[in-house]
Amino acid sequence: MRLNFVSDVHGSVEALRRSADGADALVCLGDFVLFIDYAEPGNGIFGALFGEENTRRYIELRTAGSFDQARAWSRELWTTVTERAGVSREELVDHMIKEQYRELFAALPTPAYLTYGNVDVPDFWPEFLRDGHTVLDAQTVDIGGLRFGFIGGGLVSPMRTPYELDESTYAEHVAALGPVDVLCSHIPPAIPELLYDTVARRFEHGSTALADYIREYQPRYSVFGHVHQPLAARVRIGRTECVNVGHFRGGAQPFSLEW
Repeated sequence: MRLNFVSDVHGSVEALRRSADGADALVCLGDFVLFIDYAEPGNGIFGALFGEENTRRYIELRTAGSFDQARAWSRELWTTVTERAGVSREELVDHMIKEQYRELFAALPTPAYLTYGNVDVPDFWPEFLRDGHTVLDAQTVDIGGLRFGFIGGGLVSPMRTPYELDESTYAEHVAALGPVDVLCSHIPPAIPELLYDTVARRFEHGSTALADYIREYQPRYSVFGHVHQPLAARVRIGRTECVNVGHFRGGAQPFSLEW
């Protein structure tokens, strides 16, 4: 049995189309939407609305940790754009997210097992899912004789992304799984070397509940994404191999697991 894993697709339609090549199924750990492209600021929803120069300035503020200043400045941009378009910010963004989902889910191979990333909007998914797409969040499924547990979303952060959960709710989702062979999540367990992004030069959010679960149940693997350029892509906790499956938009290469 072979599964290919991807995370942080962020709008990479053509690469996603090929992501299950050579595998029995695909597992996607979330973040389909491309809202801001840090590498190419002219791309994504923010770039399309406000242009490359404004997006680059917004990225600089967020990278410096000046989130309040970034939000205040972006409000001015949003006011100009929404007045010109004659629709609300929510209507405009929802339309653009749905257009990305339309392309991405049309390209998504089958069979595929999916969970949400922190920038995803779960309420929109049912409109675009196709036969062979199985969405799992705080749920388990048996694949090829192994039990897989899925935890979607991220934790509350200054970024204020669409699917963020407080620590308590997230921990409840993790506890609901029970023992599994492969733990699948969007964010990593709270292990410092897995959380530090060497390009953004900051620690991303990871889950203490996931780390505690791994220490208690010792699944064969913990697989995740979220941190695009981690200090360490793999760390062992007891018998559990913790693996960042990679920034798919950046590398376009899935992580494969065979047994």
